[in-house]
Amino acid sequence: MTSKAILAGGCFWGVQDLIRKQPGIISTRVGYSGGDVPNATYRNHGTHAEAIEIEFDPAKISYRKILEFFFQIHDPTTVNRQGNDVGTSYRSAIFYLNDEQKAVAEDTIADVNASGLWPGKVVTEVSPAGPFWEAEPEHQDYLEKYPNGYTCHFIRPDWVLPRRAA
Repeated sequence: MTSKAILAGGCFWGVQDLIRKQPGIISTRVGYSGGDVPNATYRNHGTHAEAIEIEFDPAKISYRKILEFFFQIHDPTTVNRQGNDVGTSYRSAIFYLNDEQKAVAEDTIADVNASGLWPGKVVTEVSPAGPFWEAEPEHQDYLEKYPNGYTCHFIRPDWVLPRRAA
């Protein structure tokens, strides 16, 4: 049995490259989600965010652990921005697939905010998942094809989330 997650944390190349390497991740694909344009493309994605769809084995990695890592590899405290990328396409978002994912997302964000480790309060959008429009082939696995390609994503060793006291 597998589960899915849809996340947006800036340019999808860097998010995909780091998340795919986590134990329990079965597959990833990049695309566009959370916006207003049907059949979104790189040249025409309207208000969609660059997103990643993750298929994972919940026996090996929990949705919570995926979110904790997600918050470690991008800055969820910047509005519509990651690194040099600016605009709604690069916003931080969690597109939940069910009520349980929504609850886990909200709880994880509360823990990030309570930790005091991030540079500000989380601005990550938490919204129900809508259509996921797969990006063009040249965007899939981009940093595997071009290891020296552009990315603004990296693991921040000081942003390891502790659980808040009950």
